[in-house]
Formats: sequence, C-alpha cells, structure tokens
Amino acid sequence: MLNLVLFGAPGAGKGTQADFLIEKLKLTHLSTGDLLRSEIAAKTELGLEAKRLIDKGFLVPDSIVIGMIKSKLLENKDANGYIFDGFPRTVEQALALDELLEENGSSVSGMLCLCVDKEELINRILSRGKTSGRADDQDVSIIRNRIKVYNEKTDPLRNYYSAQNKYHKIDGMGSVNEIAQRLIDTVATL
Repeated sequence: MLNLVLFGAPGAGKGTQADFLIEKLKLTHLSTGDLLRSEIAAKTELGLEAKRLIDKGFLVPDSIVIGMIKSKLLENKDANGYIFDGFPRTVEQALALDELLEENGSSVSGMLCLCVDKEELINRILSRGKTSGRADDQDVSIIRNRIKVYNEKTDPLRNYYSAQNKYHKIDGMGSVNEIAQRLIDTVATL
C-alpha cells in the first residue's frame, strides 16, 4: 500500500499536485480541511464538536482530527493507498498517523515536500486570492504570518521523516507538469 504525506508551505501547490497524484496513482485523498467540512455538513458527532470549537475561534484539537482520519481509513479499507494532505501538521500528529496505519498493517511510504521560494509562495497565494474569495489569500501580512507559523510549527516534520529515511525534497518551482513529473519520479523510487 502506498501512503504519501504531501507536504509544503501554504502556496506550494499541494492541492494541485494532490489532484494529479490521486488520478495517476489511484490513491484516496485525505485532506483534513475537506474531512472537517464533510463531517460538519453530515452533522456527525465529530463534526458537531469541531463546529462548536471553530465557531468559538478555537483550533480543532488533534483528538478530533485523528478521529476523522481513523474513520476515513476504516471506510476505505480496500484503498490502494492514501495521500495525506494537510495532515500531519505536527510531530504528535505524525506519531498518531503512524499508530493508525500500523493498526491497519501499513505505514507512511514517504513524505513528499514541495519546496518553493518564499516570494513565490506569496505571489502564488496572492494570485489564488483573486479567485478564491478568501480574505487571507489577499493580505500579504496574513500570508507572511501563515508561512512563519508553518516554518515554526509544521516544518519540524522534515526531521521526523528524515530520521526514517522517508523525507523527499521536491523542487516545487516550475510548471505544474514539471513538478508533477518530479513527484512521479520520486514515488517510483519508494
């Protein structure tokens, strides 16, 4: 089973490349943002708890996010593998993911890290902001802060996966097709 963690700063192209990899490799996409929206819309117990927290301005705790991931893994036991997008975000979440996958006789195959220059990240997000309608995609100070938070909180996962020889740096600069080919070439080595 092929289990990929797609990683990179905001604006690195994770969503675009996840779509490509899902189609090419026939993997199941697990996006925490999509899962949260789906659980909230379905009014599940996890979704209702997440909505209560979000409505109060709190982050959704790991226990709820991990519960949603676990539920999705159980629903898709026959999947060829998964692309984890937006999860894990911390070493604690990575440890929980390892445990969940191990329960199902699997593990993370590799972490694919899309590396993009900071100014390019900002430009990509500002460009996306012209069509996304998201206020946080249109304010440079908010974008810079999101990148800063990513570097402080999420970037340490590189060390976690490097220690397991699962970290793969992918040049995220260039055309969508060039980046996609780099990803496929790397996946072929896993």
